[in-house]
Amino acid sequence: MDTPRRVEHQQTDRGYVPVYATGTVEQPWASYSKTDHEVWDTLYRRQRELLPSYACQEFLDGVERFGLGDGGIPRFDDLNKVLGKATGWELVAVEGLLPDEVFFDHLANRRFPVSWWIRKPDQLDYLAEPDLFHDLFGHVPLLLNPVFADYMQAYGKGGMKAHAIGPEALMNLTRLYWYTVEFGLIRTERGLRIYGAGIVSSKGESIYSIDSAAPNRLGFDLERVMNTRYRIDTFQQTYFVIDNFEQLFDATGPDFTPIYAKLAQGEAVAAGDVLPTDTIYQRGTREGFVSGGDN
Repeated sequence: MDTPRRVEHQQTDRGYVPVYATGTVEQPWASYSKTDHEVWDTLYRRQRELLPSYACQEFLDGVERFGLGDGGIPRFDDLNKVLGKATGWELVAVEGLLPDEVFFDHLANRRFPVSWWIRKPDQLDYLAEPDLFHDLFGHVPLLLNPVFADYMQAYGKGGMKAHAIGPEALMNLTRLYWYTVEFGLIRTERGLRIYGAGIVSSKGESIYSIDSAAPNRLGFDLERVMNTRYRIDTFQQTYFVIDNFEQLFDATGPDFTPIYAKLAQGEAVAAGDVLPTDTIYQRGTREGFVSGGDN
C-alpha cells in the first residue's frame, strides 16, 4: 500500500499532527495488502463483539446495513450506494486530516472525508491520528440516521462561518464536535450508550466511557460544551449526554455569533470540572486524572 502524502506538520486543536494533501483521491482498494484487510477484520471483530452492550442502537443498525463485517476493507463505492439512497451523503477518500476550511466544506455539502489508509498491526490500540477504521467504522454508520446526517451538514455550514469569524470561535465549535461527534453519549432505555466515533472505534474507551467511575457524565448544554476544554492525550475526563439526536440537531439552529461573543468574555472550563449548574448523571471520582494539558 502506498504512503499518504503528508504536506506538513502543524499544531492544531488535535495536537501536533500531520496535515495532508487536500484533494480527494480514488480509494486504492486493489492496493490493500492481506495484512491491511486482516487489521480491518481484527478491529471490526473486536468492536462488534463488544459494542452491543455499549453503543446506541442507531449505530449498531448502521453497521449492519452497511455490511461492514462482510470481510476485509469495504469498498467506498459499495457503501455510497447505500448511503446516498438513505440520506444523500457520499464518502470521499482523502489522504488524512484536512485543514479546517476544507473539512467544513465537505460536511456542508454532505461529503464525508475518509482516510484511505489503515493502521499497522502494532497500532491496534492507539493511533495519534484518524485512519480508515476510525473514519469509516466510527463515523459513517450514523450517517444513515437522517437526523444525525442533517446535524453533520449543519455543523459543516457552521464551521465555515466560525472559520471566517476567527480562531476563538473556531475553537468553541471544535469543542462541540469533540464532545458530540467524537466523544458523545446518549441516554436510552437501556441506560447511557455511546454514539461518538472516537469511542466506538476504541475498545478501551468504549468500556471506560460507560463503566468507569472516574469521568464525569453530564447533561448536554450547548454553551457549556462549547466552553469546555478537552483532552487529546488520555481518555476523556468528562462526557456530555444527549437525550436524542433531535436535541443535537436543534442545538445548531440558532446563530452562534452571539454565543461566540459571550464565551469570549470569560474563561473556558477545565476538562474535568463540574459546575453547580450542570445536570449530573455521574460526578466522577477523578481517579487517574492529569492536571493541565487541556485544549
